[in-house]
Amino acid sequence: MVENNKYNPNIAIHPGVTLKDTLDELGMGQSDLATRTGLTPKTISEIIQGKNPITPETAIKLSSVFGMSTTFWNNLERNYQETIVRLEREEKLKNEFPTLKDFTCYKELVKWKYVPDSKRPEEKISNLLNFFAVSSLQFVKNTHQVAFRQSKQEQLSEESLAAWLRCGELEAVKIETGLFDKEKLISSIEALRKLTRIGVSELQEKLQKICAGFGVAVAFVPYFEKTYVDGATRWVNSDKALIQVSLRGSWSDNFWFTFFHEIGHLLRHGKKEQFVEFEKRENRELQEKEKEADEFATETLIPSSAFKSFLSKRDFSDEAIKLFADEINVASGIIAGRLAHELNERGSSNGWKRFAHLRKRIKFVE
Repeated sequence: MVENNKYNPNIAIHPGVTLKDTLDELGMGQSDLATRTGLTPKTISEIIQGKNPITPETAIKLSSVFGMSTTFWNNLERNYQETIVRLEREEKLKNEFPTLKDFTCYKELVKWKYVPDSKRPEEKISNLLNFFAVSSLQFVKNTHQVAFRQSKQEQLSEESLAAWLRCGELEAVKIETGLFDKEKLISSIEALRKLTRIGVSELQEKLQKICAGFGVAVAFVPYFEKTYVDGATRWVNSDKALIQVSLRGSWSDNFWFTFFHEIGHLLRHGKKEQFVEFEKRENRELQEKEKEADEFATETLIPSSAFKSFLSKRDFSDEAIKLFADEINVASGIIAGRLAHELNERGSSNGWKRFAHLRKRIKFVE
């Protein structure tokens, strides 16, 4: 077959075939060649039968006898070995075909330039192996175990979730951070809260810069279909943490709640733990730790005492919401989202629609 202007034979031809043809053309016997080269008749016979390779030393001897360059014989052997390896790899890739169908996220990986576009199954598999840094797609389950523990999530694609998490790992490598400093993180929380009030065009860069200062890489990875994921937290190593967000739904108040939820995990839970956040919280593992992270996010964004006082006034006009937001130094959309949630919990179904005009959207910046 011919691919990318490079000839890739479908069979591997041992250089012994060329050696035999050369002997036949010259009318030279194997014993005569043995006498001229100092090689044993057995060695020459095994080369011709394809049982032995042509070593660099043998190539020098053959070039002296036949007048061909040493490079000629070495290239025959090298091309033979490369073809053997390629054909074996192609055969192994064919064994991956049944698994490929589960990686429906390939089109999204192409869209965001994590893998090259391809129509051929072999190339897709090869690209996925390189992307996940595994020798078989079956090992993805081992390297991203957290993605395959979410079986209670209805219609969730574990392979797509694993791919989304892998994207976060690759993004984290690009982000330089200082060593993780818990005290510096705590002292930076107010600066992070203030970011809720800035324009979305400035958000990504400023958020990443502040967090990098205390050892946390923040990766913005677009939402992948059938992952239902809002965010994730894990440790790259003991000195660097990763917070990954998807901007699913793109509402700014959801984003900030997810972000501070992940910060809560970093502050309150162990470095060996991994957390993946979904909308359907009743299906999440480690419920107590998720509850703790929820409480941290809730209290950080809107202190409960202040919110209780605000609710008691029963004035939920735009002006009152904006005034309260100014008082506690967060975006009014954060207050609007919290109000909508509160009213929904109390049985009012129109809360989200009522305050939608105050909630901002965040779009992914490539």
